[in-house]
Amino acid sequence: MLGLPKGEVFLVTWTEDWPKEFLLEKDRIQSEIGQYVVGIHHIGSTAVKGLKAKPIIDIAVEIKDFNDGKHCIAPLESLGYSYRGINILPDRHYFNKAEPRTHQIHMYQKGNKFLVEQLKFRNYLRSNDNAKMEYEELKIKLSKVNKHNKHKYADEKTDFISSVLAKL
Repeated sequence: MLGLPKGEVFLVTWTEDWPKEFLLEKDRIQSEIGQYVVGIHHIGSTAVKGLKAKPIIDIAVEIKDFNDGKHCIAPLESLGYSYRGINILPDRHYFNKAEPRTHQIHMYQKGNKFLVEQLKFRNYLRSNDNAKMEYEELKIKLSKVNKHNKHKYADEKTDFISSVLAKL
């Protein structure tokens, strides 16, 4: 299952379909903007096997130069993405796809600290079952109390994420 209606927060059980969907989308993105791309990464909870997640595929697109992002807007719009600008999240071009949202692209310049942190956190959860379970319990709790506030849901995960990153 993919798709999260605007303004809602809920989690679903991880599925093998998510990495497959990421790979399909990665190929589509690469074919449209490959000349600007350094790497395309599956990030977020759908990238961690067995972790409950909001049903949205988060994709980090690493580009050579941040200003190249403006050249990627029209090609990604041809794939169904909507460009949301650079003011939504720090140091990134942000795109989302469909309503309900099925995919999000976070486009960073190569080496961006937010990208590096996302990859470190993802990799830590992939290799540490205890941390993954603890994070899932937190996400379940927060999704129940923030069903209609995605920003509060995300903000309240920050302390856990920061504590993990501090160890790495």
